[in-house]
Amino acid sequence: MLTLRYAYSLRYYIKMSALAEPESPQPYTLKNAVRWYGRGARSAVSIPGLMLVFSFVGFAGLARESGLTLLQSVFMTMIIWALPAKVVLVGAITSGTGILGAAFAVALSSIRLMPMVVALVPEMRTPRTRTVTLYFLSHFIAVTSWVMAMERLRHIPENYRTSWYFGAGSTLVMANMLVVGVVFALAGSLPPAANAALLFLTPIYFLTSLWGTARERAGRYALIFGMVIGPIISYFAPEFSLLGAGIIGGGAAFLLRERDA
Repeated sequence: MLTLRYAYSLRYYIKMSALAEPESPQPYTLKNAVRWYGRGARSAVSIPGLMLVFSFVGFAGLARESGLTLLQSVFMTMIIWALPAKVVLVGAITSGTGILGAAFAVALSSIRLMPMVVALVPEMRTPRTRTVTLYFLSHFIAVTSWVMAMERLRHIPENYRTSWYFGAGSTLVMANMLVVGVVFALAGSLPPAANAALLFLTPIYFLTSLWGTARERAGRYALIFGMVIGPIISYFAPEFSLLGAGIIGGGAAFLLRERDA
């Protein structure tokens, strides 16, 4: 149901964006499209891109320790783009959750990407753009690629924005598939301390990213409260540690925000 609502909402915004985009004066040619694809691929080689790659190093260690095979880990990197959704799926697999429950959990964790899709699709849409192209490119929308695109698309000719974004998004995906494959293969020969460090990279990536992108103090309050409350709840009720830390920490941060407002 969530996936269907996501698809129908995306289709609506794609149609509405067609009314808002004027025709680009620059003619479209295949040669220029390939050139803009290359520029998008080069733009993926950046500090945010490197941070994303390092986070997938941690995911490779997590996948190996959870019992996944090399092929499964690389395929998961390709088909499920956002890292939190992959972590959720690995957790569902290790806990023995059924396929429907795992699919629901992954879909629910990806609902947060819907506002990004709604904001980015109109920036890429022109009267020439096919709907299926926008559906395909929506697969590459995650925090890193979305931030890069929203910053740079306005400087790119309208007819080549899809080419540029395809270059940036596909390069990030392929780079992370390569990293996951290499690290997964090498992890077996690493000492236990190195494997533990790989596992630790994923939560460090999430923590630093959330802290750095928090626009209000309340977001950082929630992180601090969650880090303090999470281990306490985990000691008494491990299965509710993440949920409890989120509800209590987020609720306390919200109350502080309302008090300071």
